[in-house]
Amino acid sequence: MAAVTHEDRASRTSALPAIPAGLRAAGPVVILLVLGFLAPLLTVAAYAFATPKSFDVFRSFTLANFAAIFDTSNTVWMSFAWSLAYAFATVVLLAVIAYPIAYGLNRMFGKWSGFIGVLFVFPLFVSENVRLYGWVLFFIKNGVLDGGLKWLGFSGGPEVLYTPGAILFGMLYVYLPFMLFPMSLGIAMIPKDLVDAARDLGAGRLMIWREIELPLAMPGILIGMLLTFVLGAGAIAESKILGGQSVITIAQDIEVAFTYAQNWPLGSALAILLVIIVSGLALYVLSKLDLDRILGKK
Repeated sequence: MAAVTHEDRASRTSALPAIPAGLRAAGPVVILLVLGFLAPLLTVAAYAFATPKSFDVFRSFTLANFAAIFDTSNTVWMSFAWSLAYAFATVVLLAVIAYPIAYGLNRMFGKWSGFIGVLFVFPLFVSENVRLYGWVLFFIKNGVLDGGLKWLGFSGGPEVLYTPGAILFGMLYVYLPFMLFPMSLGIAMIPKDLVDAARDLGAGRLMIWREIELPLAMPGILIGMLLTFVLGAGAIAESKILGGQSVITIAQDIEVAFTYAQNWPLGSALAILLVIIVSGLALYVLSKLDLDRILGKK
């Protein structure tokens, strides 16, 4: 057998397609995304078509799980409606609440901006459940609020806990940072010289906000809204801890299907429908917006 020369090996190596440097650098991230996101998602999708109340994943194909969801006697659509309604209300209210705070962090608080920003970040270092149980102790009968008002001579605090309003309050509290910081970054993109020039040319405060500040800050605002909506649609701890099962969200139905009911195919089907609905709504809203104008590309 003839020996393989150095020239032969070099020619064979040069014949192989060259992998771009960018793709090689992104390889670890791609592997992480495939293993951490795509593979679990494909597994859930496979379970959604498995035989109900079984673990025959990749070995059976049936639409019985989706048929059970769309059955008119099934009330799971109330859970979908509650989850989407809470997510929408959270986005709208947080947009109103977070914008003045984000504006203050960039324009008004001065040297205190960093400290105030840390105050909003610090709760994220504590478990969400721990923080929500802290609010339970605050609102519960004979708790901090009720006991404090009685100590001051009042009859007691209002019945806040285990109501739909308590769930909304919990979502506003938990997801405020996820709306605030993208919005703050968006406002930080506004050139101060542009605002000063508009003011020198006679533009009023409302016109400056409508024509300059809001459009330039819109990328950050949109990111905050989308992030908050996606997180809010899948919220579960707020309804369980602060709501006390007064409202059943779709995430609770999914949890029950995977745990107590041991019906993984049904839980997977519910999860896939939730992903489709949330993604569809987000894409629909984005399709109705002039993203080129919002992002300043024209």
